[in-house]
Formats: sequence, C-alpha cells, structure tokens
Amino acid sequence: MARKKSIKKISWLNFALFFLAMIAGIFILQKSIVGATCANTGNCKESLSLKIENGAVATFSGQKITPPQIDLTKTDESRRVLGEAVLTGEKRIYVDLTTQTLTAYQGDVVFLQTKISSGKWFPTPTGEFTIWEKIRATKMSGGQGADYYYLPNVPYVMFFSGSGVAAGRGFSLHGAYWHNNFGHPMSHGCVNMRQVDAQKLYYWVDPSTNGNVTLSTGDNPGTKIIIYGEAP
Repeated sequence: MARKKSIKKISWLNFALFFLAMIAGIFILQKSIVGATCANTGNCKESLSLKIENGAVATFSGQKITPPQIDLTKTDESRRVLGEAVLTGEKRIYVDLTTQTLTAYQGDVVFLQTKISSGKWFPTPTGEFTIWEKIRATKMSGGQGADYYYLPNVPYVMFFSGSGVAAGRGFSLHGAYWHNNFGHPMSHGCVNMRQVDAQKLYYWVDPSTNGNVTLSTGDNPGTKIIIYGEAP
C-alpha cells in the first residue's frame, strides 16, 4: 500500500513539473516573439539607415499619400534668431502616453511641448532611454491587409534604446506626414510628431547633428528620454 502511494505521489509530482515546464516554455516563446518585434517597420534593419525615395507613393490605412520631397543638398537646420536666449543645462525629453504629450526641457526651461501619437497597433515601450542614432529620413513599412503601410521619406528620425529595448528594434521619435490625428495613438510603436515639431526637436537633441546620419558616442552622447503612462 505504501509503495502504491509513493508511486502515485511521484506521478503527480512529475505531472506538476511537466506542467510548470510547459508554462515556462510558452512564456519564453512569447518573450522571444515580442523581443523580435520591430517598431514601425517590417524589417528591424531596413529603417536604421538613410533612405530617400522622392518618386515613391506612400500607403497608410488604404490611402495613397504623397511623401515630402527631401533634398539632402540643402540644410534645413533652424538657426538661432538674433537676441534669442541661449538655453543651458541638461537636455531631457518626457513622453506622457496618457495625455499623448511630449515635453522637452533644457535645464528647467521648456524647449518644446507638443501632442504626439504613440503606438496603436503595437505599444510604445515605457522606461528610460537615450537617443543612439539620428537619421534625416528613412523608409518604414510593414503590416498586412488593411493594416499594410509603406512610408518612404519618414523625416527627422531619432532612434532610442534602453530599458530592455535594444537599438536594433527600431523604436524612434519621428515626423509623420500620413496623418494629422496627433493626441491619439496612431503608430506601430514609435512616437509620431508633426513634421515641424520633429524638425525642431531633431536639431536640438543630442547627439549633435553631423551630416544626415549621426550616431551617439562617448564624446557626443544622446539625449535622455523618459516615457511613462498608459496610452488611451
């Protein structure tokens, strides 16, 4: 009798261990799938480099859209107006997903505050990040069926990483010309901004702009970004 009870106990123990192992396997698989997800692009690498397509037509939500034409031979960096105050102090950016608002500070002074559009089809990550690359423009594409999008000449792209989000995932702040619904989630994980606001932020944030592609370095580190809240 004691032997039968022992065998039964071992069988239940084996079943419990098998069940826990199966749950752990599912969890790890889900984490790996999420970890491989790219932001606003079908291929994590395709949007990480400079790409200009002035003859292309964009597609978003089933609509055909004409992208902005980009001339890399001209600089559009905003120049400081004579007499304008020079800001000093640490630069930092706060993105409030609850209010869909971005606020950029230098020291205690607000440099820019504007409405944004965070992730709708895939959530924008929360945490503390830094800008690791700036690209004047690139292409972003992905989705399927009614969710398919093809967006050439995405302007003023500021890629960020940190808080468990690798640089290669492609999350960024960038201008958006394909919608004007700022203040509401509209992206696949990135932070959409009006083009004029993205341009202003692009030339203000660190790393200091050096050509059409700028990488952060020890001597030219990226600006800190804090993303918090929950998208509506």
